[in-house]
Amino acid sequence: MRDVTIRGDVIRLGQLLKLAGIADSGGEARFLLEDGTVQVNGEPEHRRGRQLHDGDVVACGDETLRVVAG
Repeated sequence: MRDVTIRGDVIRLGQLLKLAGIADSGGEARFLLEDGTVQVNGEPEHRRGRQLHDGDVVACGDETLRVVAG
């Protein structure tokens, strides 16, 4: 599991995927979400705009990310 530090208290899922280097663009993030490969806290997630908070865990393929508020 890799910690990803964010500014502030909230980040949108699509932004996190780009920040972590899993997606190169918003379009690629959207494709990953539509494909069903992204889970948030163990549940499948399809919304790019889903708000994530400190402690949320995002899994995409072999990558697992934990949101850490900075």
